[in-house]
Amino acid sequence: MPTGMHQVEVDVPINKVWKFVKDMDNWAPLIPGYIQHRKFTNRQSIWEFNSNIGFIKKKMSLMVTIKEWIEPTKITFQLKGVNEGLTGEGYFLAEAVDKNKTKITGFLELTAGGATGPVVNAILKSQLPNVTKDMVTAIATKLEQVNNNVSRV
Repeated sequence: MPTGMHQVEVDVPINKVWKFVKDMDNWAPLIPGYIQHRKFTNRQSIWEFNSNIGFIKKKMSLMVTIKEWIEPTKITFQLKGVNEGLTGEGYFLAEAVDKNKTKITGFLELTAGGATGPVVNAILKSQLPNVTKDMVTAIATKLEQVNNNVSRV
């Protein structure tokens, strides 16, 4: 199964990280290829992306269902393609390093089904780590900007 995981530390207390990530409106626009998202409930929404993974260049829609919120550390979610045979899951994890620093981890798993599944999965396997890294890095950057901190990378 194609997966991607990325970790980064931010100079932001865990409670401020949670306040930001518990609302998908804050971080959905930071996902690579983001077009828009529509909420149906506080746990279910459809996210639209311009996909640019390998030779796949098209608009994709994913149903995102929040499975659990564990304040202030973890959000888990399920993904299901609306216009593609994609399924998957992911999580966002925050761990306090100290009172002013938090390690954040993003994880995505996405699998394509159908006749083109094996080809798409081979591409996802090589690209999903980059997509996950870009997503976590963008969230970390935005967190530090929102909290008026300067990254000390």
